Amino acid sequence: MLEIEIKTPVADHEDVRKRLTALNAVHVERVEQSDSYFAHPCRDFGVTDEALRIRRQGGRQTLYYKGPKVDAETKTREEIAVPMSDADAMKTILQRLGFSPVAVIEKVRDVYQLGAVEVALDTVSGLGHFVELEVQGEDVEGGKALLMEAMRSLGLEGSERRSYLELMFERSRSTTASR
Repeated sequence: MLEIEIKTPVADHEDVRKRLTALNAVHVERVEQSDSYFAHPCRDFGVTDEALRIRRQGGRQTLYYKGPKVDAETKTREEIAVPMSDADAMKTILQRLGFSPVAVIEKVRDVYQLGAVEVALDTVSGLGHFVELEVQGEDVEGGKALLMEAMRSLGLEGSERRSYLELMFERSRSTTASR
């Protein structure tokens, strides 16, 4: 299954929230997410543009593999998700196999449904506010068209293709360099 996604930074979420309400979007849930990322023992996920993470969200725990991005405009990529009953045991297994913890990204996410598009208003610790628009499927061009229409409806512009992990690493490097 492909995750067809566009993400854009925003100063805050209030204008987007107002537009979602005006468009009769359905507020699905507000969740806290904690994403623990792992490095592969034999290849650099930064080079291969892949990711392996465990997400804790409420009482749910899920292992995710994200493949390389497939186009130049969006963050479209293969995503495989496996629900787990014990994230701590999975972390131990991964570490025994040579995977190492890299970083933890914490965020609060407000999820809305706007037609076929899931809209997530993310507040990411250390990074700020973002809006992610997503559809899942195999029709990349059709999915991108849905996302672009939703962006126009919400008054959003631009696309941030870097992941929150990449943005966090860049911020960390620039903070270290400025010292």
